[in-house]
Amino acid sequence: MSIWRKLASAAAELSIGGPIGALLGGGAGHDVLDRDGRDGPADNQVAFTMGVIALGAKMAKADGVVTGDEVNAFKHAFKVSAVEMKHAARVFNLAKQDVAGYEACAEQLVTVFKGNRKLLEDVLEGLFHIAKADEALHPQEEQFLEQVAKRFGFTDTEFSYIKARHVVAAKRNPYDVLGVKPSISNEELKNHYRRLVAENHPDKLTARGVPKEFVTIATEKIATINEAYDAIAKYRAI
Repeated sequence: MSIWRKLASAAAELSIGGPIGALLGGGAGHDVLDRDGRDGPADNQVAFTMGVIALGAKMAKADGVVTGDEVNAFKHAFKVSAVEMKHAARVFNLAKQDVAGYEACAEQLVTVFKGNRKLLEDVLEGLFHIAKADEALHPQEEQFLEQVAKRFGFTDTEFSYIKARHVVAAKRNPYDVLGVKPSISNEELKNHYRRLVAENHPDKLTARGVPKEFVTIATEKIATINEAYDAIAKYRAI
């Protein structure tokens, strides 16, 4: 079953609660997205998707207007067909009306994911993908993302490393992209690089609850990581 059918099913069963679930008309009294309390990868899929839709719409509105590019970026990156878009459109349209309430949405994801930092980072990667759809990361969008990152528990330094992967290629600092200092040894660099590639393999994302429809996030991230490592390796002749 595709994530979009799961999303429709969750809405029909009113199993999505909290501020995110309210966008679908879910039970206001629910404290979590899944009222059964399950916390496996499959149960994270609806939460992840709803979170990206809700926060993505609010972020897109942060620069004052939701453009066609931003909406199309969401549809393309997350493999939403014209038929399936109806399952996500209502949430997106409701959430984009203003930026109010993003704090509660972000904090709900922290609770549902039980502080899983990698999964929360995956959400941020998806939001960056939407933000740069118009070939520019606007100051209001960057500020919005920074605030969401803080709600997720990321430090300013950690956020700067995540952001580094999404600036224009010509302006990327390869060390920042990899999240390391220039003083790192060659051996430490190699080990760190291998760990990053392993952690961000599409299979790993799926295992921790990222729906297969969102693999564009992993594909783009790994390409950026490889490019940064190759640049450093070439400079160091390793």
